[in-house]
Amino acid sequence: MARQTRRSFLKHTLSAAATVTVAGTKSSGTVLGANDTVRVAVAGLNGRGESHVGEYARMKGVEVAYLVDPDTRTYKKRLDQLRKADRPEAACVRDVRKVLDDKTVDVVSIATPNHWHALMTVWGCQAGKDVYVEKPCSHNVHEGRIAVEVARKHNRVVQHGTQSRSGQDWANLAALAKSGQLGKLLVSRALCYKDGGAGWNTRGDIGHKPPKAPPAELDFDLWLGPAQAQPYHENLVHYRWHWFWDFGNGDIGNQGVHQMDIARWMIPGAAWPKTVLSLGGRFANNDQGQTPNAQVTVMDYGDALLIFEVRGLKSPKYRGADVGNMLHFEAGTVAGGKFYPKDSDQPAPLPKADGAEVKQGGIFDNFIACVRSRKADELHAPIAVGHVSAGLGHLANVSYRLGTDEPLAAASGKVAGNEFATETLARLADHLKDHGVKPEGTALKVGRKLAFDADAEQVRDDPQANALLTRKYRPPFVVPDRA
Repeated sequence: MARQTRRSFLKHTLSAAATVTVAGTKSSGTVLGANDTVRVAVAGLNGRGESHVGEYARMKGVEVAYLVDPDTRTYKKRLDQLRKADRPEAACVRDVRKVLDDKTVDVVSIATPNHWHALMTVWGCQAGKDVYVEKPCSHNVHEGRIAVEVARKHNRVVQHGTQSRSGQDWANLAALAKSGQLGKLLVSRALCYKDGGAGWNTRGDIGHKPPKAPPAELDFDLWLGPAQAQPYHENLVHYRWHWFWDFGNGDIGNQGVHQMDIARWMIPGAAWPKTVLSLGGRFANNDQGQTPNAQVTVMDYGDALLIFEVRGLKSPKYRGADVGNMLHFEAGTVAGGKFYPKDSDQPAPLPKADGAEVKQGGIFDNFIACVRSRKADELHAPIAVGHVSAGLGHLANVSYRLGTDEPLAAASGKVAGNEFATETLARLADHLKDHGVKPEGTALKVGRKLAFDADAEQVRDDPQANALLTRKYRPPFVVPDRA
């Protein structure tokens, strides 16, 4: 399916779409010299957009040529950021398609809401641009697969924004897990405990915002993009879209993607799990949000489990961490960079294992180095890796959304026989009690257990679940069915 051009969009016709050709430009695949300027368009100027602009602004030979956002109120702060860094002023546009038509642009760097990530990646690759896409690279499993295939088809360099892949310490820990020095890895655990305090990024009670006319500075139709048309309200723009299914994926698909990626990395050879089961709910408030603020997900990788915990209400740390990862081996647990032998609270020396050397600095530096060299195999977090890690969160949410309400006290029966999963649910119950949620009479959404076919990237014998692996798109903002 060809990319929709701005002209065809304005004529409201799909038949006029055409794939952009970029022969003879820098974005045609030519290796860039050390003195060639890499011209970047940053799309999405709030939140992570600030980091994108800051990273490129500090690099020699890189120019932020465009700032892209449907909300014109975001332009000034990013222009000021470039000015303070003594960098050239960028052109400001609302519609990324204007950037794709500019053959002098080499890179699209995406920091938009999640529901735009994959489509913008696909369009960028089709237009001959390399792409840095924030986590998660997709809003659903189907989108991630298409992004991988389109990047491969068009020979594009596409980096996924999971920065921990640039960390040597994590690479070493993955090597330790593989080495067998601590026995078999039983559980790779990830935590995303976020304080539900007040503020623009609250995980707590976001209240109810009534429908109203969008501000004049915001092109809300363009902001909606692939999502179905719906009324504007102030819990969407900006940031709190994370807690609505049409745009975000909850915290397991927000902060949690980083920890999910690490958790999978630590399981030797892990890609897709055999089964996925997710339980949880939205507790201690009666707000407008849709995604869970308490969620436990158990993924079966055969010899090891991946257990993911989300908490959006104030919570004590677990083994010293609120956002982090830990590994449970036969010999004990690794947490916070320390090894705790089984049945001991005192740390012992952590065995050494050297992982593959992580080169080229941070994840943005690595990306630009690969843009110049055209060596996509040297990316720290290539799109194929990001697709699976993001997809795990999507599978957890599919299980959760297909769940049924059951008494909290009875939910542990779904994971009976597994000490780690049972203990995790018991701690969740205690956490909810701290917020006045009593096990008796409280419903927990107990997700459907999904059996996943890794080759087909489909749930076995479950049409309802497979329907949630994609979405209904709103033309012309359509992620194609195939590359």
